[in-house]
Amino acid sequence: MAAGGGTDTDANEFSRLLAGHRVAAGLTQEELSAAAGVSLRALGDMERGRTRGPQRRTVRALAEALGLDGAQAEALDRAAQSGRPRGVRPGSAPAGSHARPRRSTAREATAREATARRDVPRAVSPFEEPPAESGQSALALPRDIADFTAREEALALLARLAEDERPAHPRVVLVSGQPGLGKTSFALHAAHALAERFPDGQLSLDLGGMSPQPLPARDALGQVLRALGVADAAVPAGTEERAGLYRALVRERRLVLVLDNAADESQVRPLLPGSGPAVTIVTSRNVLPGLESVHRLSLDVLSPAESAGLLARIAGHERIEAAPDATAELARLCGYLPLALRIAGQRLVARPQQPVAHLVRQLTAEENRLDLLETGDLAVRPAFELSYRRLSAESQLVLRRCALTAGQDFTAEIAAAYADRSAARTELVLEQLVDAGLMQAATPDRYRLHDLVRLYAGERLAADETAEELAEARIRAGRWILGRAAEYGLRFDPDHATDGVDTGGSAPAHLTEAAAWLEYEHPEWLAALYRAQRAGRYREVVDTAEAMHWFSDRLLSWGIWAEVFQLSADAARAIGDRRVEAAHVNYLAWTYVTCLHRYQRGIELATEGLELARAVGDREQQGWALTYLASGLRYLQRHREATDTFHRAADAFAEVANRSAMIGRLVTLRGAANCLRESGRAEEAVESRRRALAGALELVERWSSPLIHMLAGMTAHELGLDRAALKRWPAAEKAYRQALVHFEAVGRPDSMTKTLTELGTALIEQGRAEEARELLTEALTDLSTEGPRAVGARH
Repeated sequence: MAAGGGTDTDANEFSRLLAGHRVAAGLTQEELSAAAGVSLRALGDMERGRTRGPQRRTVRALAEALGLDGAQAEALDRAAQSGRPRGVRPGSAPAGSHARPRRSTAREATAREATARRDVPRAVSPFEEPPAESGQSALALPRDIADFTAREEALALLARLAEDERPAHPRVVLVSGQPGLGKTSFALHAAHALAERFPDGQLSLDLGGMSPQPLPARDALGQVLRALGVADAAVPAGTEERAGLYRALVRERRLVLVLDNAADESQVRPLLPGSGPAVTIVTSRNVLPGLESVHRLSLDVLSPAESAGLLARIAGHERIEAAPDATAELARLCGYLPLALRIAGQRLVARPQQPVAHLVRQLTAEENRLDLLETGDLAVRPAFELSYRRLSAESQLVLRRCALTAGQDFTAEIAAAYADRSAARTELVLEQLVDAGLMQAATPDRYRLHDLVRLYAGERLAADETAEELAEARIRAGRWILGRAAEYGLRFDPDHATDGVDTGGSAPAHLTEAAAWLEYEHPEWLAALYRAQRAGRYREVVDTAEAMHWFSDRLLSWGIWAEVFQLSADAARAIGDRRVEAAHVNYLAWTYVTCLHRYQRGIELATEGLELARAVGDREQQGWALTYLASGLRYLQRHREATDTFHRAADAFAEVANRSAMIGRLVTLRGAANCLRESGRAEEAVESRRRALAGALELVERWSSPLIHMLAGMTAHELGLDRAALKRWPAAEKAYRQALVHFEAVGRPDSMTKTLTELGTALIEQGRAEEARELLTEALTDLSTEGPRAVGARH
């Protein structure tokens, strides 16, 4: 009971009646204030329930301005009277029953027309207390969660939007993202945080967007109107009429409305204010691209640090901070997804004696992970299931087949190979999956599945498709991927290169395209290579590796070359072709010597390759085997043996008339010159290197391919090293600058790192330290922009 005898319920009844009559009359607060002679502030306080019982003369003025009939005016005064303090002598009869007869004003006519348009019965107050309806939601804002974590930037954006008390346009914020990101928790947390700025109320309505039958906009409007106090009898029948009444009702109210779990644009649009200070927060797994004039917030997974913070708030700071490594791994296994992290945290709470590492061990098994990410009524799998079931059959298939991809991300072209669709059609479906929150756009042309969504898609793959269908999809995609890898790899083969290609100062576009595809898609073609090997498709394995062995020169740091050429050597052995086996054992020897720096193993493999090549009389492969053998001996500082072996390799190459053998002969000349310099015979090295460089420049003139430019650049670089060993710094500078010209023609600035460093040394030795500093600073800037990539020329 309030002081003076009036109750809060009485005040609320008066405020509901007054606001309802004003809305039914189609008047703004400013218009009613002017017509009744009541201050705008006082009128606002009455409608918010802050004035407990206005005086009868005020009620009479309001009734007249609203054009109420006797019964309505009496009901309004009765509600006001019950809120007045006891002991106050009542005045005259209710305003409506004793009002003087008068002519209708233009304002009254406008009010009645507005009432008629909204189909609100004039004999019934739109704010009479309605009987409870089955399933009707009170729409009260659910409680906030105490351990809400992160999202500071998004919350700050909402806070800035809420600062304007009279915004030019209604404020609507769309919060979207994949299942499990905590969109609902975020929206409710934001609504609670904004509560003080929006005293007219905070409401939340679940639109049921993921249910088989989402809440129709008409029914949603009915719930909102009733929550705002409109009586059942006063709620219009049609969606448009309800939307009009809703917009009029909230036009001047400072309230927050959370529309959770929206299905599509048509469900949301009727629930958006047309003007006024209200803030509407919409959450949806779909991005609702057709929803115009909204502020978009796309939530992402948490950072590793934020994930650890959430786990600490749930399971206890001391427990989490005592196991930082296990916590980091737990967060990773949860995919940094808030729902998964919360479930993991709750599992830890329910098992206080269990170490964090124990849960990590359990979650490591992918086949059990989604089963373990379930506790009580919280579960990850059903969250994905709701979205999956709403997809079309084609979208479901594409999502499932994306689980077959091997990389962290993939193109529409790769997904199309698995889905047996055109690339254009697959791209359209992938974009639809992005809109549905089940796919992520990694870059403008690459897509990614969240780790847990990938696991779920894999489960659906096993459940919804037969083993035969999956085998066919893998084989079809694998053959396409390996075919593309072979096609692009052959572009770097000197015997398949186009004569007279002008680089124009950079690598030809067709080579740049090929290199980019082979690098980005290497998880796909390597996985396809393994599948082909397991399936006994040995010729595909050999052909793919053969096509890419010249491309392997560009990326020496890749550990995958040992895998690729081990597979191809094994496949060649399985085929029973000793000539092919000799070549691929040689490729493997090159990998161990040049990439892995395991020289003794490389020497053993080169010896094996040499024996195979001799057995079949293949002089070119004998030359390459001797080259790799000599390189291994050189790195072990067995220079005399290495030099002799390089000369034997050159003799073998001299008997073969193809580009590969010509390149091999130049490689042996470079190797022999390196042995000379490293054994203290730098003067002899210079002469040998000049012959090698002359041969490389001749090839540049004839073919001008990136491979030949790379060979020429490395030969010029080594000539600079030879001259530097003799302290001939101006001559060394000239050689290094010549090397840079060829590296720039390849279009790979990271290949110039060592050359730029040596050039800087040469400049310093000549007393040009400032020039060296500028050069190296510029080089570091270029390298940091391009990003590091280890490359080199074969051998």
